[in-house]
Amino acid sequence: MAESIRSYRDLVAWQKAIELCKQIYAISATFPDAERFGLISQIRRAAVSIPSNIAEGYGRRSTGDYVRFLDIARGSAAEVVTQLVLAGELGFADKGLVQSCTLLVEEVDRIIFGLIRAVERSK
Repeated sequence: MAESIRSYRDLVAWQKAIELCKQIYAISATFPDAERFGLISQIRRAAVSIPSNIAEGYGRRSTGDYVRFLDIARGSAAEVVTQLVLAGELGFADKGLVQSCTLLVEEVDRIIFGLIRAVERSK
C-alpha cells in the first residue's frame, strides 16, 4: 500500500463509503414510517457494513483476511443497490435520488475492487 496510507481512514474507498452512508441515511429518512423496522433498517445496516468491513479488513493481520472483508464490503454494496432499486420501485424515494445514490454505490464498489487487486498484488 502507498506510504501515505497510515490508517483505513486514509483509504479513498473508506472515505467514499462514509459519504455513501450519509446519503443512505438521508434518502432512507424519506421512506414511510412503516418501513422503520423494514427497509430503512436493512438499507442502513447494509450501507454501514461497507466502511465497517473496509476498516475491519484493514486492521487484520493477513492479506487473505483483508481481501475477505473487502469482498464482504462489495457484497454489502450489492445489497444496497438492490434495496435502492426496491425503494424506487415501491415509490419510497425520488427516482433521481435513487439513481444518484446508486451511481455512488457503484463507484464505491469499483474503488473497493481496485483496492482488492492492489492488496492481492502486494502479497
